[in-house]
Amino acid sequence: MSQVRLAIVGCGGNSSGHARRMNQNPDVQVVGACDVNTDIAQGYIDRNLPDLEPRPLAFDDLDKMLSETKPDAVLISTPHTLHFEQGMKALEAGCHVLMEKPMVTDADDAYTLSAKANETGKVLVVGYNTPCTSNFYYLRDQIRNQTFGKLELIIGYLSQNWKRGTAGAWRQNPALSGGGQAYDSGAHLLNSLCWSIENNVAEVFAFIDNHGTEVDINSSINVRFENGVFASIVVSGNCPSDSSHMTYIFDNGRIDIDGWGGSWIKVFDGSQQIENPPITDDMNAGNPDDNFIDAILGRAEPRTTPANGIIQSELMDAIYESARTGQPARPKKR
Repeated sequence: MSQVRLAIVGCGGNSSGHARRMNQNPDVQVVGACDVNTDIAQGYIDRNLPDLEPRPLAFDDLDKMLSETKPDAVLISTPHTLHFEQGMKALEAGCHVLMEKPMVTDADDAYTLSAKANETGKVLVVGYNTPCTSNFYYLRDQIRNQTFGKLELIIGYLSQNWKRGTAGAWRQNPALSGGGQAYDSGAHLLNSLCWSIENNVAEVFAFIDNHGTEVDINSSINVRFENGVFASIVVSGNCPSDSSHMTYIFDNGRIDIDGWGGSWIKVFDGSQQIENPPITDDMNAGNPDDNFIDAILGRAEPRTTPANGIIQSELMDAIYESARTGQPARPKKR
């Protein structure tokens, strides 16, 4: 194909960055934008794609947009609980799909969506940042190769002024969000964990504090993976200082890394820090938008797949089950 014809579902603030990045990609032609009414979609096009010719069409109905624009690919950046239905419709229409995180909010839906992607043979990428970075690519290779011995433990935290910043918005409405901070910004950290470990979750013990809201604000999560790795993750949504940190502890070394964006890394071989770890430019996949288009065009492997969405969905289901019961929870496998 000369250009990937892309339609965008969801015209909120988070989606704007996607639109601008896609518009800067010479291999992409944005053909449509859809939201709950066409005025929102028109305003989105005016702000983010004002000079694009031909002008993308505005829609308030996904089925109509798929029928009239006949896109090759669909970018979904909508409230979390809408992802499954919209993703299924896009795949059934023969489109590749880039879906904002989390992929879905129920493990059964994750399996169904994965099966549909396999059936159609279409690319389905989840919009996580860290898998596209060279630092996390390097980290995963060291885990695979046991460069610093066996990985044993992982600790991590993420803090953000999330409770105040999302007050009154859909993110604090469980019918649309599926959960709170652990499903929103916290999903980046938890996906970084699952993506790098490449192993199924065996057991979870979690505590959650809603801080008087309808969704989780703070979480303390302990995870045991089937390969024996232990992880302890804290997600804060009530802190005015945004930050993130993860530490991977091997029996002969340690790697500290930015678990939110993958922007920095410190590597220790034994007790000695490696000043210039062998991290190369070809380990970087750009951003999820670039990787999605490159994967469609056969120029790169997708850095995330529905398999990542399944593992994270099972983890999230177990987190909420454990917090509800006060007992350890095991993911329900299909």
